[in-house]
Amino acid sequence: MSQGIRLSEQQAMRRALQLALGGWGRAAPNPLVGAVLLKDGQVVGEGYHAGFGEPHAEAVALRTSAAPKGSTMVLNLEPCSHQGKTPPCVNAIVEAGVKRVVIAVRDPNPEARGGVEQLQKAGIEVETGLLAEEAATLNAPFLWSLRRTDRPFLAVKVATSLDGFLADASGRAKWVSGVESRDFVHWLRAGFDGIAVGRRTAETDDPQLTVRGAVPPRVAPTRVVFTRGGLRSDLHLVRTAKEVPTIVITDPASRVTAEKALAGSGVRLISAEGRLPALTALRKAGIVSLLVEGGGNLITALLADDLVDRIYWIQAPIFLGSGTRAFGERTPTLLGDARPWIATDRQAMGKDTLLALEKELCLPAS
Repeated sequence: MSQGIRLSEQQAMRRALQLALGGWGRAAPNPLVGAVLLKDGQVVGEGYHAGFGEPHAEAVALRTSAAPKGSTMVLNLEPCSHQGKTPPCVNAIVEAGVKRVVIAVRDPNPEARGGVEQLQKAGIEVETGLLAEEAATLNAPFLWSLRRTDRPFLAVKVATSLDGFLADASGRAKWVSGVESRDFVHWLRAGFDGIAVGRRTAETDDPQLTVRGAVPPRVAPTRVVFTRGGLRSDLHLVRTAKEVPTIVITDPASRVTAEKALAGSGVRLISAEGRLPALTALRKAGIVSLLVEGGGNLITALLADDLVDRIYWIQAPIFLGSGTRAFGERTPTLLGDARPWIATDRQAMGKDTLLALEKELCLPAS
């Protein structure tokens, strides 16, 4: 951050949210946290939680500051008050002489919560709620995991033409979107526990479903294929299952056949009847956040079952006219009965456009 520019606390919070993304793909299962120290409107320290087990954002910001005493700390999540892999951040803030702390959202984790009260007890002024919605969106999978245990936080990524097609008339989906969008998808994958597709996408596109971008994840996402029956043994997902964790979800009636087809491949089989039971099984397997990348039938079914929490929609500036629709062929509901989604991001991505949508905001109690 450039020195000499006076920042408001709101501007500092936006900077903290930006800094927090530095831990994308590295901090989980911890949340993404950024912190900024302000004194007389000037940034005198900043930091973020770079990876699981590494110093927290508050400690990094204090360490980079030559004069933290009397400053205001602005951060997107309540400072922890317990001893985990690192010491309590509240203690470090008090010992540094910080006079005011501005927090976007409180930590719903009962083990970590309580930082606000400890800061106030030490005589530090505390304000909560600044840019709370933006902060809740940033850490939605983390907040979701503490609120719901029946399934993963589920996001879908679709890349379509302007008229909503995932693939052209021949069924080819490569490459509807541009290079910048594909780079974004690799960055996106790094922040999820699992990456999923349906059987048709797996067999038609033969994807790798791995992270091959600028951010190497601390733990490689598990690859997931939803199918009824087995999966062809010549597919890349099957041939590399011993190197990259891979799960195939099939219905109970097809499990024996699938076991024979995939024997010795390293693929883990899960049998479940229905999409919610399948997602519940994935949560039990340790997948807290899942990114579904296709195909249209799977995404349409998940939306119809109200199981999608976030949509990343990349639109390429082309009209295809015919092909495979992203959201299937459905009869529209009445406008008054339609669910209103919350747009949390709109940005150009090369020639493409990204629209990020949230079903609801996971705002913890204040």
